[in-house]
Amino acid sequence: MREKGITPEHLAQVAVVARQWAGLHPRAGQRQPITVSDVLESPLVAWPLHKLMCCLVSDGGGALVVCASERAADFAAKPVYLLGSGEATETRLTGLAEIPDLMRLEGPRRAGRLAFEEAGIRHDDVDHLMIYDAFAHHPIWGLEALGFVRDGGEAAELIQDGHTAVGGKLPMNTNGGGLSYAHSGSYGMFLLQESIRQLRGTSPAQVPGVRVSV
Repeated sequence: MREKGITPEHLAQVAVVARQWAGLHPRAGQRQPITVSDVLESPLVAWPLHKLMCCLVSDGGGALVVCASERAADFAAKPVYLLGSGEATETRLTGLAEIPDLMRLEGPRRAGRLAFEEAGIRHDDVDHLMIYDAFAHHPIWGLEALGFVRDGGEAAELIQDGHTAVGGKLPMNTNGGGLSYAHSGSYGMFLLQESIRQLRGTSPAQVPGVRVSV
């Protein structure tokens, strides 16, 4: 907020957009619409984060069937192909004290670059995006780290202007995310599952013409 001009209203809008998507998902944990005012009037947890800027606490789980592409025809469901992946870390431990710059996390940036390079895709190729959102600022970090925007508050403005919302040019967290769909402590499975549903054309919040999901 100090360095990039991000406001509480920007953070609240992340939660509002997540809830819009969750409203389309029958299995989402929270589906009722909320406003920026609702978010900012919810109890303060740890400044500047209010309750509705924090993820749900949920039971749940999931699974994926992963196989060689030649085996895909053996299954009834439409296959989704993994084009590329990336993994990186910048510390030996999980402690924040080892991270050189909390405003520029290198682990996600490096992992994103590896995934895009292996997949052979550019940002313009991406139709759909799922970014971890335990808290409202995480999608802002994620959009910057993955290179969809430049550093400096552009990610917050992208969300504020509706580009990640229903009908936007970069649909993001279309199940409602950890903020509104579910968060069982290991949320990554739900990110993958919603990407797969979108690529198969079976998501309750289906985005037209999804061919590439990150």
